[in-house]
Amino acid sequence: MMQHTKTKVVIFSGGQLSEQALKYIQPEDFIIGADRGAAFLTKHGIHMDIAVGDFDSVTEEMKIDIAINCDRFIDCDPVYKNLTDTEMAFEIALEQQPVEIMMLGALGTRFDHSLSNVHLLRRTLELGIQCTLADDHNEICLMDARQSFTVMDHGFTYVSLLPLSMEVTGVTLEGFQYPLHQATLTLGKSLSVSNELVGEKGIIHIADGVLLVIQSKD
Repeated sequence: MMQHTKTKVVIFSGGQLSEQALKYIQPEDFIIGADRGAAFLTKHGIHMDIAVGDFDSVTEEMKIDIAINCDRFIDCDPVYKNLTDTEMAFEIALEQQPVEIMMLGALGTRFDHSLSNVHLLRRTLELGIQCTLADDHNEICLMDARQSFTVMDHGFTYVSLLPLSMEVTGVTLEGFQYPLHQATLTLGKSLSVSNELVGEKGIIHIADGVLLVIQSKD
């Protein structure tokens, strides 16, 4: 597939989506719609670079509208495909060699799908690509010890830090209500849930491990 020069790819998947998700789109972004995410974009008049999926959750009429509303339409057999619609969109996003990937509609009522989409962050972390999963109540990123992570105040109430490895060591926080210094966070414990920023940003440093950074609100 031909690679594009756009530095950010925005994926709309079939999970929970509202009109607020549209705020993440910038005019220069490369936009991918996956199944019901493509239907959402079509209903809101957003043209896609690529629409992909088995489209078993949309009507034939909507499927035709989606095909018209994108530069490339990829229709997959729902029985024989090996990847979820979101992961297919994710693989296409990686082919664009972006600096950033934003995933919307990747969280929802299917916890298995939501968790597998969170695990996709491990792929982008290894490739050095900034990736965020977002909905109306959460923004989720992943970090490791290679560089510090800056949390900006995007209007979320809480910042929670959850290990994605067995433990994360050397956790030091700057700009948080509950500071940590060289702390160790262990998988299965809730020490670092529901912290808060005290200003416009906070900085997280770790020495080893892989850490989920979750901004959230009720």
